[in-house]
Amino acid sequence: MIDLIVVNGTIATNAGTFKADIGVDDGRIVQIGGTLPEARRMVSAAGLLVLPGGVDVHTHLDAPSLNMMTADDFRSGTIAAACGGTTSLIDFCQQTPGGTLAEGLANWNGKAKGKAAIDFGYHMLIPDFNEAIAKELATLPEKGITSFKLFMSGKGGAMVDDHALMTAMTTARQCGAMVMVHAENGDAIYHLQQQYLREGKTAPKYHAETRPARAEAEATARAIALAEITGAPLYVVHVTCAEALDEIVRGKLRGAPVLAETCTHYLFLTKESLDQPGFEGAKYVFSPPARTEKDREALWLALRHNLFETVSSDHSSTRFYDQKQGGRADFTKIPNGLPGIEERLVLLYQGVVQGRITIEQFVDLASSRPARTFGLAPRKGNVAVGSDADLVLFDANAEWTIRNSDLHHAVDYSAYEGLNVRGRVVSVLLRGEVIVDNGEFCGQPGYGRFLPRARVEQ
Repeated sequence: MIDLIVVNGTIATNAGTFKADIGVDDGRIVQIGGTLPEARRMVSAAGLLVLPGGVDVHTHLDAPSLNMMTADDFRSGTIAAACGGTTSLIDFCQQTPGGTLAEGLANWNGKAKGKAAIDFGYHMLIPDFNEAIAKELATLPEKGITSFKLFMSGKGGAMVDDHALMTAMTTARQCGAMVMVHAENGDAIYHLQQQYLREGKTAPKYHAETRPARAEAEATARAIALAEITGAPLYVVHVTCAEALDEIVRGKLRGAPVLAETCTHYLFLTKESLDQPGFEGAKYVFSPPARTEKDREALWLALRHNLFETVSSDHSSTRFYDQKQGGRADFTKIPNGLPGIEERLVLLYQGVVQGRITIEQFVDLASSRPARTFGLAPRKGNVAVGSDADLVLFDANAEWTIRNSDLHHAVDYSAYEGLNVRGRVVSVLLRGEVIVDNGEFCGQPGYGRFLPRARVEQ
């Protein structure tokens, strides 16, 4: 007798869609289709799609932001993720400036302990790069952390120069890891910010005007060139615009070791969101900023042609009513980031509804390819024998309106308030245990496990 059978569902994978029952034992899928043995429990998926659990590879939980902490910690953030159909995430574990990477890891383990409702791994975010940190990077893969993030923007803060970036890339190539970059030209952005502030231009809309697409494209091209020189794999986070996408395509065509993601907010929002009455535009301050409608369409087209590895949430939540208010007199002091961990999967599914991507591409972008890219496959991101029984029962025909009052994050707004969507998460299983039932969390904070990741193939 096995633990569980999910019956009468239509399984959707990155290779196709078919009807079959799924047998689960000891947290893993042991059989798909055929005559299954008796089970202790049955879960009905009649009339529903059965998807592999979502894999969100870009989140910031309980993280510092302009001398404050993000609103969502590992408890509220992972509960929201679960209710949105995400069963695994990779969060940015952050070094404290002046501290070691080991201290940062210990700090993040403390944040996650007893709170994480879903499985999780870490990238290492490095705001204070130096020679000692460069040496310590090589110790991370043995701890299951095989990706390091550096900033090409943030002058006077986390921004690194090209020498530091090449040093990190060389180390990553040698130890089986991958460098991730926030690609914007920090010097150009700083110059524009200071110019605008001198001119008294302080409103949220100037956040976008001082971070032009060309600054992102230049940094993207430079990072790709450095990756080619060092031979190190590169992952460009949150690509926003056609100009940066052009550089990624050129790099791929040259055979450069470059991978890239975009995020749901770049697929749905434009810079016009920043120019709202009063201070409302502060809700949409994130970096790089939202771009134009033309850029939005270019990103969807890139997804259709499989030019991105993943679509992440970049969930970095700060409350509007108090935390965002610190930038009323200076747009550079508005905490960056917006929520989206719960909305990610259903927003990406709108691409299927609108005919922009196929159901197979949706599954690949939401689950399978993120897992492959970051060393979690075949355990995660698949409905396959031997994989963890992370399953999402999804009503593809449900129509509803996104309301912040219905979401589970700890923020006072959703960037997608009032958006009518089709498709809704009904139930979620993590390693065979039901953690979301009828759209509501019923799991246990602390049930989530740390996910050590495989080394990156060089």
